[in-house]
Amino acid sequence: MSHLVPNILLFLVSFLAGLLAMRVRLVDDQKMNMLLAFSGSFLLSITFLHLIPETIEDQGHKAGLYILIGFFLQLLIQRFTHGVEHGHSHIHSHNHHIPLVSILGGLGIHALMEGFPLGFNYRMPQTDTSLYFAVAIHKLPEIIIVATMIRATNGKGIRSWGLLLLFALLTPLASVLASYLGSKYFAISNILGIMIPIVAGAFIHIATTIFYESGTKQHTLTNQKIVAIVLGVALGAATLLMH
Repeated sequence: MSHLVPNILLFLVSFLAGLLAMRVRLVDDQKMNMLLAFSGSFLLSITFLHLIPETIEDQGHKAGLYILIGFFLQLLIQRFTHGVEHGHSHIHSHNHHIPLVSILGGLGIHALMEGFPLGFNYRMPQTDTSLYFAVAIHKLPEIIIVATMIRATNGKGIRSWGLLLLFALLTPLASVLASYLGSKYFAISNILGIMIPIVAGAFIHIATTIFYESGTKQHTLTNQKIVAIVLGVALGAATLLMH
């Protein structure tokens, strides 16, 4: 699968959704929670159905160690992002301090990690396309929250547009670099092979946290949330049928 067109589409989805979110409120809290539950379940499905089988075949028994490292690495990154990647907006009042530099820095690392697996060549042809869909759907609630936070701290000026543009570019750029360098240098290809299970572990952390936190303040598993999760899992399972 050529990586150019999917990366362009991934950038456009992120950037245009962010631009809209800076101007209008795209979704209310309830719809955002359902979008998070759907994206989290789809991301988790792609991780278990595609990434983990691929990485076990590639890395053998070491895959479990790398997945565990990725899980706790994401926990560390969350200290800087304050949970934005799984739905925390931190915009509760005008007096609430928003650590935007810390959040964008942590999210930048997270965005780069998301991009590296997109530039890898997989054994199963469905994995590549499925992963692009999963990352794109995961980025929608993330970019909406990021754009809202940028607007709250910087307004709608050129600086805000520049921050949004940079953030939207990070994942596609990481994919392009991984694809190019991985094809030219054997050592880079080996590093990418290790990065896949690490990112899979991070995805597991993000998805399971979304399941726990999205929804009511009491973390109740509502009927709407169940439907969103089932739809996400069903879509993930359907990717196994793609050729």
